[in-house]
Amino acid sequence: MSDSSTTNNHTPVTTVIAAALAAIGASLCCIGPLVLLALGIGGTWISTLTALEPYRPVFIGITLLFLFLAFRKLYLLPRKCAPGDACALPGMLQRQRIIFWIVALILIALLTFPYYGLLFFE
Repeated sequence: MSDSSTTNNHTPVTTVIAAALAAIGASLCCIGPLVLLALGIGGTWISTLTALEPYRPVFIGITLLFLFLAFRKLYLLPRKCAPGDACALPGMLQRQRIIFWIVALILIALLTFPYYGLLFFE
């Protein structure tokens, strides 16, 4: 039984990491070329990095799904925590929630980059 509760305790962290990876995938078509240009890497081959653009809505959906799952685990579901588990430590839930909101803000910034990214080129 402690194995299943340990698995459940890692769910918010796992879903936040999955959401972060999906957001990075969603913003690769926009942020990738900008980062490469900032590093001095240029050329016509950078234009081929837009090949991921058709998959952007899929990555955005996956990101929002994982963020919702992490939010649900942290705020809506009752906590199942055995006395010896890490989640039993005082302040653990508060730290997980703070990390969740920091990551969520970063992910929203990545997902909305195509809308404000043009400001960097004006």
